[in-house]
Amino acid sequence: MNDLTPSTPKRPRRKTLREQRVARAIRRSLLVGALGAVFAAAFAVWVNWSARPRDNIQAELILPDVRQIDREELPSVTFADVTREAGITFVHQNGATGQKLLPETMGSGCALADFDQDGDQDLLLINSTYWPSDPRSKDRSPPTMAVYRNDTNWQFVDVTKEVGLDVSFYGMGAAVGDMDNDGDLDLFVSAVGANHLFRNDGKTFTDITQEAGVSGADNQWSSGCAWFDFNNDHLLDLFVCNYIQWSREHDLAQDFTLDGSSRAYGPPVAFGGAFPYLYRNNGDGTFTEVSKEMGLQIANSDTDVAIGKSLGLAPIDLDRDGWMDIIVANDTVQNFVFHNDHGESFREIGTESGVAFDSRGRARGAMGIDTACFRDDETTGIVIGNFANEMTALYVSMGDPLQFFDAAITTGIGPASRLELTFGIFFWDYDLDGRLDLLAANGHLEQNIQTVQESQTYEQPPRIFWNAGPDQESEFVRVPEDRCGDMCRPMVGRGSAFADLDGDGDLDVLITANGHAPRLLRNDQQLGHHWIRLRLVGRRCNRDAIGARIELHAAGRVLRRTVMPTRSYLSQSELPITFGLAGAISVDRIIIHWPGGAKQQVSDLTIDQLHVIQQEFE
Repeated sequence: MNDLTPSTPKRPRRKTLREQRVARAIRRSLLVGALGAVFAAAFAVWVNWSARPRDNIQAELILPDVRQIDREELPSVTFADVTREAGITFVHQNGATGQKLLPETMGSGCALADFDQDGDQDLLLINSTYWPSDPRSKDRSPPTMAVYRNDTNWQFVDVTKEVGLDVSFYGMGAAVGDMDNDGDLDLFVSAVGANHLFRNDGKTFTDITQEAGVSGADNQWSSGCAWFDFNNDHLLDLFVCNYIQWSREHDLAQDFTLDGSSRAYGPPVAFGGAFPYLYRNNGDGTFTEVSKEMGLQIANSDTDVAIGKSLGLAPIDLDRDGWMDIIVANDTVQNFVFHNDHGESFREIGTESGVAFDSRGRARGAMGIDTACFRDDETTGIVIGNFANEMTALYVSMGDPLQFFDAAITTGIGPASRLELTFGIFFWDYDLDGRLDLLAANGHLEQNIQTVQESQTYEQPPRIFWNAGPDQESEFVRVPEDRCGDMCRPMVGRGSAFADLDGDGDLDVLITANGHAPRLLRNDQQLGHHWIRLRLVGRRCNRDAIGARIELHAAGRVLRRTVMPTRSYLSQSELPITFGLAGAISVDRIIIHWPGGAKQQVSDLTIDQLHVIQQEFE
């Protein structure tokens, strides 16, 4: 036999039936043991993950490709930081002393509104305060919110004490609206603890919280809030988000840490959820809380514990049936969509509408929210700012106004927004080309986050996303920092609002900073685009016309906007509506759908100016 001849292998002895059974039993035991170990390890990881801050896991972050656009196509718009020269000296006080209590890093909001009815927009900054255990609470004047009167030419005067709003409490967000239809704007401020309602009496504000019945529970943490008319009785009602079941004792009892040693701010998963408030306006200066009977208290079906951990909200008539619906941005749990059943009740349809989760069925750390028809059609967009390493969501309607899909990646905003932790976010037309762009106010929770996540920083730049139009490869394009002027300097961004503060037609911006001074940014665009601004006055609906839908026809385009000051995170923008007209030199017609269903057409309006339009009597 040569070396190339294969040898015949010796056949192994066949196992007996008993030996085969034993072998199978051993294999099953090993498999069960291995699976048990895997499940035990997975459970341990899950428990560990749930109990620690979200940033404690260090994994390589792989970002999707960001689509690019020729720099020459981007509009040349510069924003100038005019905070100091405008006379704004406010600095936010979060009460932090090193104990890392969660409310310290979550505030606060702002508002741009015409409080004195002189035709220009004034400025409100919400403040927090010292904790009762802080020695500073005994030997220093307590921090208060700040109201700055707009005296034109970028001069603002602090009139906080003069108007009676030098009140100290742990404030979070603001809602501005004419609750009694008397022609001036009243103010609701949400807080950690009791909330506050201030009636505008013309020259001063009066605290009417107790008699109005809107203080809420002393142990509740309220956040986003909004005025809107949910039952079409011509009176503004009040929706108030509540965040989590929080107490100082519960917070300090837990070992929150980033690096295993130093204390960190705890995640919302460590706290129970909370139900919102819906205050129905009784028309006599009082309100009735009706959230339960209206179907707004969403609880776990097994435990009856509140699911929501709500921060932002967007009132909007999604299906244009004449009744305002509510979208609520929830932190680490599913978002809510409350569909209004003709003022009789609300039905939560977040999951079936496609807005509750991301495209993989996961909840995200949602903060601020806004809605708009951001194309030249009836397509509705819902934009939600999310936590660091989570893309900003952009849910887009799919023909059916109650059906959405998350188009963040396909529109370009997703990959470009993933790194930042986004709080304030809103649609606005910063270059007046008629297309709604996006502004995101960003900032982390932890000062030392970079020590455990190299990709993160505490201060983060605000971001502008230019709307290039749906026919472009990337519908939203992030504007480079060197094309934003002072806008994109890093800060600990939280609330944000926009308004035309100097009457030149373009939209200026206010961004709050947690524990720091805010940033007031003047829009210095010189693109030569035309514009028109509308201020609606309701006569058979709420006086502010909150909820009114406006269609503007010009140069073959139809632009759609809604009167809704509640936008972004804990904040309110101005009531007047700005339409950028690009190169159009006239407006064909404007159609107004007033709250309650009345329709009115207006024509022959001069461009490049503000028009006040009163609702017609039939």
